[in-house]
Amino acid sequence: MGIGTTVINGATSGIGAEFAWQLAARGCDLVLTDRRREKLDALAAEPQKTHAVAVEVITGDLAQPEGVEAVEKRIAATPDLAILINNAGFGVVGKFASADLQKQIDMIQVHVTASVRLTHAALPGMLTRKQGAIVNLSSLSAFLPHSAGSVTYTATKTYLNVFSETLHEELRGSGVRIQALCPGMTYTEFHGRPGFEHFKRSSIPAFAWMTAEQVVTASLRALAGDQVICVPGFVNCLVATFGGSALVAWMINCVVARPSRI
Repeated sequence: MGIGTTVINGATSGIGAEFAWQLAARGCDLVLTDRRREKLDALAAEPQKTHAVAVEVITGDLAQPEGVEAVEKRIAATPDLAILINNAGFGVVGKFASADLQKQIDMIQVHVTASVRLTHAALPGMLTRKQGAIVNLSSLSAFLPHSAGSVTYTATKTYLNVFSETLHEELRGSGVRIQALCPGMTYTEFHGRPGFEHFKRSSIPAFAWMTAEQVVTASLRALAGDQVICVPGFVNCLVATFGGSALVAWMINCVVARPSRI
């Protein structure tokens, strides 16, 4: 990957923040977006100081059209865009019929609509330059269609996998790489958000967890090899391979005590 500018949405914590650190260490300038300005400013200061790269922040909510438009405009105005990381996302648990409908719609907007729009905004310049990379943050849940309790989340992540795979085929030979990154249980703020009050980390075996650093390292390694579906970790690869089985899904649900989700 050549040095240029990387745009990362959902950048203030977890996997997004780790992408910022690792890419800044490689000399990439950064454009970081998130809803939380204070955290964005705090994150931006460290790569600037440590790695002497330029860091710009954009505050916005990708569930809202104006939030997506602001990032689209910045992408279009970036002549050296090297990488786009569509990392923003969230999850809720519970049965779909009784779920807050607006949260389900917001999830579709953030995971699917925003990712599609920002990818579309990034591609013209990348295709002209014949280089670039786009990472769509998917999930191991995309391989667990029989796992109930997170219908919309699983559906959006499955969409991102298919979208990325098909786009990868369409872009063969263009110099532009596409990846769907499918982490499993990762030590981030994800499970500390509203809706996960009953989640207990101890309900998941320690061997099933990965750090954000491990996930991002695996993603960048796979991206260099033009690997479109990246499932970090041996245990996660096993789940992705056999998770389509209803029996395996039932066993996973038993292990995680059903209130939690990947």
